Amino acid sequence: MLADADRACPTPYDGGMYLLMIFVVLVMLTAAGFAVRFFLRARSARRLLKAAQQYSHDRNSLEQTFFQTAAASGKPRGLKWKQCDFHENPLLARDRSTGEFYSLTGVTVSFEAIAGGDMEDVQAVGNLRCATAVFVYRDSRWTTDGQVIFNLEPHEALQRYRDSLEPMADQILAAGNE
Repeated sequence: MLADADRACPTPYDGGMYLLMIFVVLVMLTAAGFAVRFFLRARSARRLLKAAQQYSHDRNSLEQTFFQTAAASGKPRGLKWKQCDFHENPLLARDRSTGEFYSLTGVTVSFEAIAGGDMEDVQAVGNLRCATAVFVYRDSRWTTDGQVIFNLEPHEALQRYRDSLEPMADQILAAGNE
């Protein structure tokens, strides 16, 4: 038989020691999870700030590229892009599936009918149209393919595409312009 003193010392096989080890491991995993989450948020915030600064720096050339690309698209049919005025304070959004940033910039577009085209006799051709120009931050640079969302202001476009786009700090791009 074992002496009473030998029974008082816990052995590695006691249930209490296993519970303590499991608790310590769970605490360490939770702390690691919080650290990873903090790191990812900080990295995302730095990326967002860099994107906003780059957008402000490249905005004029992006607007020119947008106008040239959209005008060359042939849309809307029968109309030629005459002018595109860009509004201040674009909205910034993040694609929920890819993580890419989007700038939704309000524009006012004017068209003229193409001579001999279907729209030549339509009086509404000269009406100004509100729209949203779409820019994307991809591979650490802003670009555009001339995508335009007609008849929607940026906040309306963001609302319409709320399932795929989440709003970011919508004033951050405006702050970068100052």
